[in-house]
Amino acid sequence: MMQRSNTLLRAGTTGLLALALLASACSRAKGPDKTVIQDTGSDTMVNLAQAWAEEYAAVDPAVSVEVSGGGSGTGIAALSSGTVDIANCSRRFEPQEIEQARKNTGKAPHEFRVGFDALAVYVNKKNPLNEITIDQLAGIYAEGGQLTKWSQLGVKPPGGSDEIVCVGRQSNSGTYFYFREAILGKGRDFKLGSRDMQGSKDVVELVANTPSAIGYSGMGYNTPAVKQLRVSKAAGQPAYPPTVETTLNHTYPIARPLFMYTLGEPGGAVRKYLDWVNSDAGQKIVLQSGYVPLPKPGN
Repeated sequence: MMQRSNTLLRAGTTGLLALALLASACSRAKGPDKTVIQDTGSDTMVNLAQAWAEEYAAVDPAVSVEVSGGGSGTGIAALSSGTVDIANCSRRFEPQEIEQARKNTGKAPHEFRVGFDALAVYVNKKNPLNEITIDQLAGIYAEGGQLTKWSQLGVKPPGGSDEIVCVGRQSNSGTYFYFREAILGKGRDFKLGSRDMQGSKDVVELVANTPSAIGYSGMGYNTPAVKQLRVSKAAGQPAYPPTVETTLNHTYPIARPLFMYTLGEPGGAVRKYLDWVNSDAGQKIVLQSGYVPLPKPGN
């Protein structure tokens, strides 16, 4: 009886060992855990960043790029606290932000230019206005600006309202920051009463649903429900639409570079990913997403 019990015990032990080895083999077959790259920031860039991440999953299945938006300010704050690997920004770090990152982490932000965005000015598709000047935009948006009615621009939008409804972005947005600097000028701020939206898509949707509205957002957010205005530097000068060509030849006056930042010089999986973003394959996605790819060397 004792011998039979020992035999059963040995058999049970052997069975458990076989199961353990099988489980171990299954675990190895699944491969090691993926390397995760945390990528956050610019809402202008969030769709582009997501498109990059999805394509890169096929390029390197061992790496998962996790993307979130929230605005350039959100990405800058997250990188400066060391909680993300990459910050997407539609503006550059300010000197005080660089210093804060260095103070928090011991490293300075390292900049990668990854494309361009022509900041488009949107009106409702039924608005008869087709072009606008930088000074007129300042008159609409700037504190103390005197342009408050569409009739002052010589047009009558559908819907019966002559009041210009200003649509913009919240202050943590790089788009807000860039528009203020490029259009309003140093030392000027936005007038009160604008409808400040959290996301680029939200701006375009509100303009599409508000006949008397005007808004600014990335060129990649264009839809059939809105119209992108041609913009001129000054009255009497040619007005240009936001396109790849007018961005690269600098005729469209409110175009800007797009950036990705890391803490210090990146290495490993992050470096490989950023190199791919700036490769022909990555830059093709910039164009497909409605933005402007980097010019090829020599152009």
